[in-house]
Amino acid sequence: MNLTDMSSADLKQLQADVATAIEAREKQDLLSAYQAAEEAVSAFGFSLAEVIAAAGAKPKSKAAPKYRNPANPEETWTGRGRKPKWIIEALKAGTDIASLEIQ
Repeated sequence: MNLTDMSSADLKQLQADVATAIEAREKQDLLSAYQAAEEAVSAFGFSLAEVIAAAGAKPKSKAAPKYRNPANPEETWTGRGRKPKWIIEALKAGTDIASLEIQ
């Protein structure tokens, strides 16, 4: 198929046809994935609905802040992930991180 030889109307029709084909393929792939997941969990003696319900029943808890910026008490850090700028600056200035811990 040579796209450069096609008219703009033909290209737009092709685009619409491709979008329809993608949507149909995604639905088919989703159904196949669902069926594969059902087969996988049934090997463990569960239904997919049971596994989904169990996975959704575990709320993610947010970590409590461990450090507080003395210059701005609203700025806190849990000690997880990247250090905030105020922590980095405090450490460069020679501050002991233990002094920033929330008591």
